Amino acid sequence: MSITFGGLATGIDTEAIISELMKIERSPIERLEKDQAYYNNRLKAFSELDGKLKGFLEKAEAIDTRLELNSPALKSSSEEFVAATADSKAQLGSYQISVLDLAQQQKDVSQGYVDKTASTFGTGTLNLTVAGVSSPITIDATNNSLEGIAQAINDAELGVSAAIINDGTADAPYRLVLTGENVSNAFSLDTSGLSGGTDTSPTMSNTQTAQQAHILLDGIDVYSDSNTMNSSVPGLSFELLKADSQSTTTLNVSVDNEATTGKITDFVSAYNEIITFIADQKESGWGSDSAFRSVKRHLQSFLTTQQESGGAYTSLSQIGFETQRNGTITLNSSRLSSALSDGYDSVLGLFSGVDGGEGISSKFATYLDTMTDSIDGLYAGRKETTESNSRRIDQQILNMEARLVQKEKVLRAQFSAMEGLVSGLNAQGGYLLQQLASMPSLGGSSK
Repeated sequence: MSITFGGLATGIDTEAIISELMKIERSPIERLEKDQAYYNNRLKAFSELDGKLKGFLEKAEAIDTRLELNSPALKSSSEEFVAATADSKAQLGSYQISVLDLAQQQKDVSQGYVDKTASTFGTGTLNLTVAGVSSPITIDATNNSLEGIAQAINDAELGVSAAIINDGTADAPYRLVLTGENVSNAFSLDTSGLSGGTDTSPTMSNTQTAQQAHILLDGIDVYSDSNTMNSSVPGLSFELLKADSQSTTTLNVSVDNEATTGKITDFVSAYNEIITFIADQKESGWGSDSAFRSVKRHLQSFLTTQQESGGAYTSLSQIGFETQRNGTITLNSSRLSSALSDGYDSVLGLFSGVDGGEGISSKFATYLDTMTDSIDGLYAGRKETTESNSRRIDQQILNMEARLVQKEKVLRAQFSAMEGLVSGLNAQGGYLLQQLASMPSLGGSSK
């Protein structure tokens, strides 16, 4: 770091003068820095807009098909025998269900044994037959215990699982339990291939027979390998809980206006966020950017679109959409409720379209998808332009900073030269005054 002492000869504060001159020289850089801050803040605004457009796209896509907008409500007369759920594919109507049989796997249990780890069984081959296919399982001196046999069956992975239970009896509590992995895996275990040993080979007794779930659905027999039935009726899922052929559960699927209203309300809220955000940008320097006006104009145009719905409603205003002076939407809940009650299918058609045509939601979604594209979207384009401008400004600032360094050196050299000149003149002046003082007075009298 250099230390300078300015104005020693002239008495002028050269450091202050140089500092002020450099401030003037820096003013173009400050203007560039302000430009860069403007571009960055504008890009931030477009980034926020992009986020809101994506949020609105999500809400628009959530109601651009009948299946997504449809919100069925399901009521059951009882949940003792079957628990049912409905999704958007469920058809409105009533269903009668009787649970005749629950699905269950085959289960066999052996006699009891005193010890589960002792190697007391014979060696040789077990044969496990599953769904008509027989497979040998080797039993030798390393696994001829009750636990060893169970592990060998599990390791074979034949569709039957083995476990050891303790039934709590005092003399022989340990039993081998075999369970089929599904209702199709009927099985049998043949232990005649074992020889030797001090314990009798396991003899399996059936405690549970494999069977499919069986229900009577509106008088039709329906079977399933599982107690969870998802494909019997489109949009409905059944969880079978208890079998009773004498009991019938009634399921009623109706329109859930509240859920549908919630989806439409979310759509309106996301729209209003964008309109409000654009309005808030007016006070900024970039608020007049044509892109903001273009987005607002396009979104508003979709609101007034006349749309075929397959029913009485052809515009959003007919179902309760009310545009305010600031461009936002207010949803008239009573009018929407009436529309859903009187023309549910027409409301769905308004948003999702009919006969393969685009609905209003799809039109919004198509536009929003284009505007938020990661390559050709609005923000992507502004980002590329801003980064290009930023690089250009950065380079300009670097070039100017380098010139300012040289400029300051020149100023210091000039002021230093001036100080040297003044110092030399001061020295010469002092010498002349000294010489003049030493000369005899020209006007003095003689003696």
